[in-house]
Amino acid sequence: MSRIGKMPINLPVGVKISVDKSNIVTVKGPKGELKQQVDKDIEIAVEDSVLSVKRPTEQQRHRAMHGLYRALLNNMVQGVTEGFKTELELVGVGFRASNQGQILELALGFSHPIYFVVPREVKVTTETVKGKNPIITLECSDKQLIGQVAAKLRSLRKPEPYKGKGVKFVGEVLRRKAGKTSGKGGKK
Repeated sequence: MSRIGKMPINLPVGVKISVDKSNIVTVKGPKGELKQQVDKDIEIAVEDSVLSVKRPTEQQRHRAMHGLYRALLNNMVQGVTEGFKTELELVGVGFRASNQGQILELALGFSHPIYFVVPREVKVTTETVKGKNPIITLECSDKQLIGQVAAKLRSLRKPEPYKGKGVKFVGEVLRRKAGKTSGKGGKK
């Protein structure tokens, strides 16, 4: 059995799960409602506030989907109860971030500002403290959506390996390269 797939998911108080005939799982909780289409071969059972995912055979395809859908359903349960939070840091001289509702305005060293429209499901806040790098905070109940938005923001200016300038996740460790003068012994 899949080590991840066979672990049961404990449902917190206030979380309701329903599965319809076409295998669409709906999870409702205090932070919202999420839906996920599950493969018709995978069986989902809810007993005594415990969700379990079962597979019909030991085929490679079924084993792969067993762990996948268990992880997706666990992320949905966690999202509607606690939610997910991602922080991005803008490293660079003159890099700025501000938001007006769901429109994020970024100054990333280009000749023009970048306006990024954040989906309405994601709550965005910006923080600028003098002497520190600007921080963009994203909060959402959908882990896939928040990851996609954060990846798109990071792709606007990926951190470069020499000085580390760009948009990076808070706490992300970058592999740095030595400059071209570090290996030379000097003029002869």
